Amino acid sequence: MKALEEKILKEGTVLPGHILKVGSFLNHQLDVDFLLEMGKEIKRIFEDEEIDRILTVETSGIAIAMGAAAAMHVPVVFAKKNRTGNISGDTYTTVVHSYTHGVDYNIVVSCDYLKKGEKVLIIDDFLANGKAIIGLMDIIGQAGAETVGACCAIEKGFQGGGDALRKMGVRVESLAIIDSMDDTSITFRKQ
Repeated sequence: MKALEEKILKEGTVLPGHILKVGSFLNHQLDVDFLLEMGKEIKRIFEDEEIDRILTVETSGIAIAMGAAAAMHVPVVFAKKNRTGNISGDTYTTVVHSYTHGVDYNIVVSCDYLKKGEKVLIIDDFLANGKAIIGLMDIIGQAGAETVGACCAIEKGFQGGGDALRKMGVRVESLAIIDSMDDTSITFRKQ
């Protein structure tokens, strides 16, 4: 998505440790109109798939997932990073390592919101090492549902997670793929 690449170049900042700060529009302050455009693009990319539900991880994945859900007219479920008092009953749980924060989370989804046989699209803001997608696929599998694919706003192609998932047979689509970045430049993969 050329518009996303341009927005990253204009508003993004590369921080130490290969962290890309896009808080001005994606994961701190939200550019809602732009997120809805991203959602329309995700709908276009996955128009050949039957999708019953979108699954993401709190918190930064929620905004882009909502944009896609609005375009597709399907519900969004988000895995919580910790079991909270308002989740009652049975849950699906798995451990996910966050590259950005360097910690493991026990993500949780209520069994009420993910059902056997559903076709589920995973959406997240970033794809680095692929651990979040693998964790969400585990939860989808626990539910007896089917992963139809995964879409990320920004893939850090140089970290290999997306390519590893693709080799596993997972349909992974990213709106922008960064092949390299440092404090002076960002290079995008030709798509």
